[in-house]
Amino acid sequence: MIDATGNPQTVLLLGGTSEIGLAIVSEYLAKQPLRVVLGMQPGDELAGATVEALKAAGASEVDVLDFDAVDFDSHPGVIEAAWRIADIDVAIVAFGLLGDPEQLWQDQAKAVQAAQVNYTGAVSVGVLLGQRMKAQGYGQIIAMSTVAGELVRRSNFVYGSTKAGLDGFYRLLGEALAPFGPKVLVVRPGQVRTRMSAHVKEAPLTVDKEELAAQVVDAARKGLKLIWVPAPFRFVMIALKHLPGPIFRLLPL
Repeated sequence: MIDATGNPQTVLLLGGTSEIGLAIVSEYLAKQPLRVVLGMQPGDELAGATVEALKAAGASEVDVLDFDAVDFDSHPGVIEAAWRIADIDVAIVAFGLLGDPEQLWQDQAKAVQAAQVNYTGAVSVGVLLGQRMKAQGYGQIIAMSTVAGELVRRSNFVYGSTKAGLDGFYRLLGEALAPFGPKVLVVRPGQVRTRMSAHVKEAPLTVDKEELAAQVVDAARKGLKLIWVPAPFRFVMIALKHLPGPIFRLLPL
């Protein structure tokens, strides 16, 4: 159960070696020990080090489940296995592919792979998490979206379009679950300093993953439905969405 101050007893991270996902788990661990269930790509070479780091950070138990985002038929079994370990209080959906933006729109196989991981895989587990939490009458889903999904841009439109789909699904999943108790938080970060973005030129308002994690956990405790990280990005996106198309296309985005 999630206690009165918003602290969970068990957290499920789908995308078990995601730096952002692990930063969120670590933020929860900073408040009190909890059990962590990691859904990891089979054979992930970072698995052992991740488990040890979480134990060192105070996790009472760390369980690892094989999770392949595009093996959709296996997803019911993964979620069932997670709930056999313990009732899940917080589920973090943090897996995804960025890819090379110019290659993605010109390579059918890679474009389909990005769509399956970022959107179809996220919808697949979202439906399953939603039904489990609806049945237990409580729970928190945290879905990692992006500002790129709020306003799809020419510079990375395949990735942005997949995240736009994820964003819409989880925002409305939250509306559908609201009468039954569970909550859904959609997180729209700008650029975050991680391995995934290390090769990308740093943009204005870039944040560290620890800063993002602190804002996410605080928003979840408050029962918010949607946040931008950092917060000023909300106003940046409002301004960009109101620019005339010919001007918007001239921006280096």
